[in-house]
Amino acid sequence: MLNVTAPDTATRPLDVEQAEAAIVEHYPRLVRIAYLVLPPALGRNRRVLTAHALVQRALPRGREAGPQGRVPTQRGSAADPGYAYVRLRVLRSALQAGLPLTFRSLPRRAQLPPGLPQVWGLRLFPRAGGAEELALDQWLTTLDGPGRAACVLRALEQLPEAEVVRVLAEAGVADPAAAVAESGDPANDVLFTSPEFDPCVLQARPTDLLRRRRHVRAALAAGAALLVCGALLALPGGGWGADGAAAPPYARNAAAEQALDPGQLTRVAPAAWRTSTRTDFSVWPARGDRVGDAALLRRALAVWARPGPTVVVSATPGTQSGPPMGPPQLLFAGAVDQAVVVLLYDGLRVARYAEPVSGTAGAALDFARTDGASADTANALVVSRVDGNVRYLTAPWVTAAAVRDLVKPGEEAVPLKLTPEGITAPAPSPPSAGACTTWNAMELKSASGTRLVTDLGELTPVRLTSGTPGTEAEPALADWSKSACLLASVRSHGVRSVNLWAYAKQPLPEGKGSAAWLCSRAETWRGAAERVQGQFLAPGAPAAAQTATAEGSPACGVREPRALAGVLWKAPAGQWYVLAAGSAQFTSLSVTGGATGSATGNRLAVKAKEGAQAELSGTLQDGTKAGVLR
Repeated sequence: MLNVTAPDTATRPLDVEQAEAAIVEHYPRLVRIAYLVLPPALGRNRRVLTAHALVQRALPRGREAGPQGRVPTQRGSAADPGYAYVRLRVLRSALQAGLPLTFRSLPRRAQLPPGLPQVWGLRLFPRAGGAEELALDQWLTTLDGPGRAACVLRALEQLPEAEVVRVLAEAGVADPAAAVAESGDPANDVLFTSPEFDPCVLQARPTDLLRRRRHVRAALAAGAALLVCGALLALPGGGWGADGAAAPPYARNAAAEQALDPGQLTRVAPAAWRTSTRTDFSVWPARGDRVGDAALLRRALAVWARPGPTVVVSATPGTQSGPPMGPPQLLFAGAVDQAVVVLLYDGLRVARYAEPVSGTAGAALDFARTDGASADTANALVVSRVDGNVRYLTAPWVTAAAVRDLVKPGEEAVPLKLTPEGITAPAPSPPSAGACTTWNAMELKSASGTRLVTDLGELTPVRLTSGTPGTEAEPALADWSKSACLLASVRSHGVRSVNLWAYAKQPLPEGKGSAAWLCSRAETWRGAAERVQGQFLAPGAPAAAQTATAEGSPACGVREPRALAGVLWKAPAGQWYVLAAGSAQFTSLSVTGGATGSATGNRLAVKAKEGAQAELSGTLQDGTKAGVLR
């Protein structure tokens, strides 16, 4: 570990070339320091690029940085004065980047988006770590810039406390001793060297491809619109100015204009949910630091009613994207990460309007259907997605939140910090493509119990349950650990809840253990196109195998609480079998075609040949015949 704490207080000349050599030699360490000190609110992609930019800017401008082309040596840097000098410049810039912007002074260079390096079409972020790294990252978000800088100097640079205080003072920290006191217990210092905090070893993911394609089309449309913008500005009402990215009004209607008036928005009292008989979005209070921003709310309402050609609009299946029928209810308005977000509710839908912190270019409008929501499904709404992380606005009755990896049921859930407005700290989203080695879900705790939800790419998270249809309960984590990755098949399908039902156990032929038969049912908000999956879990298998799928079927639900499925299975000795199992309602099973046989009860095992095609059916307790899930 490099040590730059030699007590040399003399001031000696230092070549600019020596500073450049220090940057090149210690570039990964300097970039890691900048990445850890930068404010986490920037998001991982921007923190990576900004960290590289700050280190590259640490070299003084021009060939002559001081008298006779010399750079002043920092005190206590006899071991490597060039490194100590550039480290101080990187620290100072990273601390300045975390200062809030004010109207009284111009922003400093470090507070502006990085000029170079730039990456187009990709998002870059360090490799994901484990639960300990996630907990450390969440803890660092609770510290201010000087506190994070003190942690970095102690953990990465291994400086003693007195040297940390001195370096922080030279970096411009007003109270270095308080920053050192805030830096906490050094027991976890080794985690600072984890790959999760290394912005030189990166993963790349594409940006939103569909949104990027729409932006290109929108840019072409915007170019054509410039030809007629003069006429649009001459329209009554001032054209686009007051309504941001909304299209021009095509008609005047008193009721429609009332729905667009921010003063008419419904605002629920903060404690209304405590006494209300309803436990859905209608009793959520208005929260956020911009609930009084009439201009922002007017833009959100206007874009909802008339989204312009540059607005990216998305809606879950079966959700209308038209204007509200009357003044909607305000759920949230405030800055989250790098956007300003407004959440509105009209009794049937939740609308999320988002625009950049400055300007309205790139505004987005998302819709999700929420009619019939209850205490089980109105616990959270997605308020932000940045760099593969998701943040939720939780219901006012939620008292705690934690993230859990469903693939690893033996691990403890990691608590998530809640802001006073009820917004969770960022949590990694489940994978949307590639290998599925982890699947994160969030536990939401309230006085009525704990509910498990997961993100499937929409505004409303999906509730997960286990049990017989009609008696669903909180998830059986052991079952979900083998079936969680199959949730990817219902992503962006307007899903409200998913229940996993282990309906049968079957001893395998040749004494090879016992297999489990499961059925998952994804209920949708629109009450149609429910997706049902039959699953087979062999002993020792890392995940359940999908045996059958159906859409719009009543199987495995309260209207038809039964299931029947089969699979062609190969024993370790090489013999193939047709295995089948039904729920408790089946009294006998039979198979014909490529294999023939029957069995009394709800389980069947018949020898077959590889690739055999067989037809399976069963008899219910009332004597009627029933087929397999399809």
